[in-house]
Amino acid sequence: MAKKKDKKAKSKTKTKQAKKPAAKKKIAKPKKAAAKKQKIKAKKPARKTPKSAASKNKKTELSPREKVIMGIKKRLLTQRETLLKEAEGALNSLPGEINFPDMGDQATAETDRNFMLRLRDRERLLLKKIDEAVERIDNGTFGICEECGNRIGIKRIEARPVTTLCIECKTRQEEEEKIAEG
Repeated sequence: MAKKKDKKAKSKTKTKQAKKPAAKKKIAKPKKAAAKKQKIKAKKPARKTPKSAASKNKKTELSPREKVIMGIKKRLLTQRETLLKEAEGALNSLPGEINFPDMGDQATAETDRNFMLRLRDRERLLLKKIDEAVERIDNGTFGICEECGNRIGIKRIEARPVTTLCIECKTRQEEEEKIAEG
């Protein structure tokens, strides 16, 4: 029995000894892996910095649609200034009530005056639409149909920058107006 106990004790010590180096090796491997991970982590922030700088550049770069919209905004502001200058000049030169000896001349003068006033009224409405369009550009809602919520095509925006409806919704609106007129 004593021999059996000695054999068991020897086999236990052998397995313990065999396990200890294996355990040391297992511990050594994770240390190396942890060291590699630390090196990788140290390298990752260096890689993120150029990417984050590139993403900042992408944010400042405008898409082709946004570039067109910014061009339209400049055009609208220029048109607004021109309309205001013309309106000011026209109101200063607008003739008052003048009595002409000839009734035909009197009627012509009144017709011209009314025509000028109607033009100024239309320009006033256009100025209001221009201001609303510039406000929509600033808000980021420019080029989106108010009725259906879809994007308005670039060609339509360029042709009519103050539009608020896409071509489909505008066509439908005009058809409804024709039906209502009879």
